[in-house]
Amino acid sequence: MRAFFVYILASHKNGTLYTGVTSDLRRRAFEHREGLSDFTNRHQVKRLVFMEEHATAASAIKREKAIKSWPRQWKIALIEKENPEWFDLYRQLNR
Repeated sequence: MRAFFVYILASHKNGTLYTGVTSDLRRRAFEHREGLSDFTNRHQVKRLVFMEEHATAASAIKREKAIKSWPRQWKIALIEKENPEWFDLYRQLNR
């Protein structure tokens, strides 16, 4: 079964945030890290700090839209609940 992911990237702890959705998190995170996305390249948003798996594209897109509408502090709280040190989770994708 295909999985879908909502993810948040950060430039650094409490820095610029980017929220996205994808069906291939490893590929998409790599693209962001390599500067293949204009926004993330311009703002150096390359650290994967949050990821959440969904069973359907519809649920992932709904969640992405909800998170994007949140105040910044709610996004930070979400990240810190799952990843209090703001570690780059990219390496976990390649295990």
